[in-house]
Amino acid sequence: MALPISPIAFPAPVQPVEAPKAGGSSDEFRGLLEGAIRKVDDTRHQAAQAVEGFLSGDGQELHSAIMAVQRADLAFELGLQVRNKVIAAYQEVMKMQL
Repeated sequence: MALPISPIAFPAPVQPVEAPKAGGSSDEFRGLLEGAIRKVDDTRHQAAQAVEGFLSGDGQELHSAIMAVQRADLAFELGLQVRNKVIAAYQEVMKMQL
């Protein structure tokens, strides 16, 4: 009995995040940061739904679930590395003597 194999769909392109303009307020930076964190959380939520859909047999394919989990992992790792760089930059600024 042959099982139908569906083609692998390419993931949607990543939307670029626009940096705040020079001289912008801290509210703009806060909004940008909150938006980036929200996108990482949304990606994690989509991955959880994909895995749940696959495990419950709702027609979710294995490769789609794996791609969603990998996308969520990469988004989290990117956010973690950006956070580490921001903290390192802040610590360097705090070390400067005026």
